[in-house]
Amino acid sequence: MAVAILYREELKEYDFGPGHPFRGDRYEEFPKFLRENLPEDDNYRIIKTESATDDDLLLICEKDYIDFTRGYYEAASLGLNYPQQFGRFYRYHSQDNMPLGRPGKLEEAARFMIGQAKMAAELIQAGEYEKVVCIGGNLHHAKPSYGEGFCIYNDNAFIAKYLMKQYGLERILILDTDAHYGNGTSEYFYDDPRVLFIDLHQDPRTLYPGTGFAHQIGEGKGKGYTINIPMPVHAGYDAYRLAFEQIVQPVTEDFKPQVIIRNGGSDPHFADDLTNLGLSVKGFHMIGEKVGEMSKICQGKVIDIIGSGYNKEVLPYAWLALISGLAGFKAKLGEPIPVPQGFEIDPSLESMNKVVEEVKRYQRDYWECFK
Repeated sequence: MAVAILYREELKEYDFGPGHPFRGDRYEEFPKFLRENLPEDDNYRIIKTESATDDDLLLICEKDYIDFTRGYYEAASLGLNYPQQFGRFYRYHSQDNMPLGRPGKLEEAARFMIGQAKMAAELIQAGEYEKVVCIGGNLHHAKPSYGEGFCIYNDNAFIAKYLMKQYGLERILILDTDAHYGNGTSEYFYDDPRVLFIDLHQDPRTLYPGTGFAHQIGEGKGKGYTINIPMPVHAGYDAYRLAFEQIVQPVTEDFKPQVIIRNGGSDPHFADDLTNLGLSVKGFHMIGEKVGEMSKICQGKVIDIIGSGYNKEVLPYAWLALISGLAGFKAKLGEPIPVPQGFEIDPSLESMNKVVEEVKRYQRDYWECFK
């Protein structure tokens, strides 16, 4: 069964402008890299999706926020100041965490990302594809009433909510392997036992958004259904393998998800410009493989969302490694940047063992595999 890859060229408009680490050209360069290194043939199908409607967005956003965001970016594209009576929204969009870039098109591109999320859910549930990959998205910092961290509308949250509302799913695993903590996604489901949210991210004491500690485990009926794994600075292949084998995979077996949603791009790479982790391209392939193995629990159903990464040289290699590991493709990928001597052996393993024990201690009352 071929893999569906959801993509359209308009995603390039999700661009925050010259000098900003998040540029839209990734959505032009990666499809070329993909086709050059892995022919479509029987491997995958590239599918173009439609834009999300206001009704779609209402599943995850307040109406006032949707109206404000559309109006704000349209006004900015014309060089106009948007009225500030929307005070609680305006202050977030006027700060550095949401620069404008190409304002007239940016909000439209964000809607296409939600459109991809919707189609991904529908394709998975229809059984047309076991694996669906969204190129673009991973907007995991966005919340119901405001955007932050380069994120406007949270596509990860949309998929889970859509699957629950439209198809009645009751056990959804969201696995976030982005270097930054998915604080927006976490807040959507912090008290919801239908969604198990597992997040591997750089130690929040050292990186935005500064949350995602092991003791943050959910609340109410959702206690134990948020599992934060704060990776030590410079965590590499062995640390990630340990996190999967000691925490992620055993809990997944206990939870028995009906579908897996994985999100995250290339920013855990050792050469990323915004983060301080230590994965090589080989490590991204391993993550893809692990998710593929885990998906046997849910008839192979995986929705993979790839969008982040802040080193243009590394990004296409890591993205393709994630897809290849997940789908079992035989793409030959080297390391675009030589691995520094200090990363040839994972320097974080001792610290990672302590993290694993800490996570297990906080989660022991909630998961049979830790008792």
